[in-house]
Amino acid sequence: MNIQEIREKNTAELEKTLKDLKEELFNLRFQLAINQLDNPTRITAVKRDIARVNTVLRENELKNSTEA
Repeated sequence: MNIQEIREKNTAELEKTLKDLKEELFNLRFQLAINQLDNPTRITAVKRDIARVNTVLRENELKNSTEA
């Protein structure tokens, strides 16, 4: 997921994406614990996607607070 795709989404879509990513991270960590994880670099990618979504949510929050 790249930053342009994330910035095109509205707040509700971003929150749903964030929820889905956190759920995926939980599942990946669980797979890692029981040694069934095929691609361990996916954990890092999901963490970065979570950070990107959180960043865009915060940017939108700050933009909305300065406009009000």
